[in-house]
Amino acid sequence: MSSVRDLLAEARARLAGTSPEPRLDSEVLLAFALKRERTWLFAHPETGLAEADAARFHALVQQRVRGVPVNYLTGRREFWSLALAVTPDTLIPRPETEQLVEIVLELDLPRNARVLDLGTGSGAIALALGQERPDWRLVATDRSAAALAVAAGNAKRLALANIAFASGDWFDALPAGAIFDLVVSNPPYIPDADPHLARGDLRFEPRDALASGEDGLRDLGAIIDRAPEFLRPGGWLWLEHGFDQREAVMAMLAQRGFRDCRHHADAAGNPRNSGGRWESGSRTGT
Repeated sequence: MSSVRDLLAEARARLAGTSPEPRLDSEVLLAFALKRERTWLFAHPETGLAEADAARFHALVQQRVRGVPVNYLTGRREFWSLALAVTPDTLIPRPETEQLVEIVLELDLPRNARVLDLGTGSGAIALALGQERPDWRLVATDRSAAALAVAAGNAKRLALANIAFASGDWFDALPAGAIFDLVVSNPPYIPDADPHLARGDLRFEPRDALASGEDGLRDLGAIIDRAPEFLRPGGWLWLEHGFDQREAVMAMLAQRGFRDCRHHADAAGNPRNSGGRWESGSRTGT
């Protein structure tokens, strides 16, 4: 009978060449296999485990050796202090996107603001905003019915009733006349030929939620082009984008007629989020 300590040591060795965090991955996967918290592992290193539990853990480690993301193996990802379900139909929410949430929470919006989250995936952005602003009325869209089901399930489990979900490609999911105080999105923005798409966790995430044309700007441009149709005067559009796309995104915002355009860097100092305000009478030519 193998102990907790022995199983963790074995898993760390197996993952050392394939995972950037073999210790953390080992602990998370063993805790998941045992249906325990990680703290339990630290308190019971000598505890022997049943063969069935050890076999379940070994199977998880083998999938991680193949590169399957830990969050897909556990079906869970922490985002903005929320425990979200994730599946291979959704992106795995990342810390950079939490910064986008921080940015829009600081905007001067009405207390009962109407907010649109385009390409919601697991619902991370909409759920975080809905949790922080119970009076906001949010609509979260996605072209993937499977992703929307995950997002709706997350909202139900978190008891967030101020979010509606709609299926469709960007603004096509909305009824005519829908108007918002804020449109926010973390759209696909990786160029189709980027070699990173064939490496690491990205290999297992939905490609159509990552890649966006030759230069990665196809979906960002489509959102910027149509957003004014759905924004009230003074409404905001905020977008996450690639670290090297700030100038292009800021130029598209300005060309479309957005005012007060600004950008924010992520924790590593890379430009990651850009936005602008739509004013009545702004130029609408492309």
